[in-house]
Amino acid sequence: MEDAAHLARALELLAADPVVDGHNDLPWALREQVRYDIGRRDIATDQSAHLHTDIPRLRAGGVGAQFWSVYVRSDLAGDEAVSATLEQIDCVGQLLARYPDELARALTADDMESARAQGRIASLMGAEGGHSINNSLATLRALYALGVRYMTLTHNDSVAWADSATDEPRVGGLSPFGHEVVREMNRIGMLVDLSHVAATTMRAALATSVAPVIFSHSSARAVCDHPRNIPDDVLELLPTNGGIAMATFVPKFVLPEAVEWTRRADENMRAHGLHHLDTTEAGMKVQRAFEDANPRPMATPATVADHLDHMREVAGIDHIGIGGDYDGTAFTPAGLEDVAGYPNLIAELLRRSWSESDISKLTWHNAVRTLRDAESVAKDLQSRTQPSNATITQLDA
Repeated sequence: MEDAAHLARALELLAADPVVDGHNDLPWALREQVRYDIGRRDIATDQSAHLHTDIPRLRAGGVGAQFWSVYVRSDLAGDEAVSATLEQIDCVGQLLARYPDELARALTADDMESARAQGRIASLMGAEGGHSINNSLATLRALYALGVRYMTLTHNDSVAWADSATDEPRVGGLSPFGHEVVREMNRIGMLVDLSHVAATTMRAALATSVAPVIFSHSSARAVCDHPRNIPDDVLELLPTNGGIAMATFVPKFVLPEAVEWTRRADENMRAHGLHHLDTTEAGMKVQRAFEDANPRPMATPATVADHLDHMREVAGIDHIGIGGDYDGTAFTPAGLEDVAGYPNLIAELLRRSWSESDISKLTWHNAVRTLRDAESVAKDLQSRTQPSNATITQLDA
């Protein structure tokens, strides 16, 4: 009965202060599965056979705002990466046009609040990886003009001006041009996202940024020692910066026992000539066959709650959030299988005696405040500074 009561109360809390999720890869899944033919993946109906995400499950999960990732693979480069990013942005636009009663385009914190008041899901965008701007600050500004409100400085591979957590370092954190990218993001009001980047890059960006940063989908390295997670010394910097770390649900980032298992699963995908993030039917068939032969260690809502407990202790309750990474991972925790699962996590936090005010900060208020504060910084900077036209050749020669 106690579990049922916690779940019932979780649903009530989410009705008042819904989840702002920092990262969902639905646009890339739609690209991979149906080449953006969204009629074949009508998310107004149950798509659980193909996707982690659809509107009925977003509603069941208490999601009030979603940063849709306009990710493109980091093996795409130059103009090809820019074009693919534009296609991803167009995909989000198609979703907004197709489901106007459910999804609301959001560009500002005020837009997020307005969408909540209207009972619609605020839809924002985040670019995942600095390769998407092809070393061009003008392209960065163009993405902002198209609605992109954060950019992850790298994805899995380092770029010429920033080091990734999962690649060999190239510049020791940020190059001079990388620092200029951060400054220009501050000036235009685009959130600097430090998920995926090396710890050296995190520290360099935090030293340069005068606006709050985010980690759109990263958990605590002290709880699960994976390079994609956030070291404690970086979490400790967030109160001064004003930013937010949004815990992810990806098992290999939250459950130590899953790290080695997932490495072998990824190798198996590559052995079949597939990318490890392949969510096509062929890719998922290979993933399921590997899982059947090699039962995976299972993360749960309690696993994620362990990270949130630690992140709250180190960074403080005002600087944490949630970024599930749905449709960007082949495997999800039991109880958090898809976007309908957020109430199970909130129920677990209630069992751990989290206060309702702390939960409301985690789900809604921290993320909205972070974007609002970045907007305020941008307004001030734009009153005093001009757009940067610096080039990587000039700064990193």
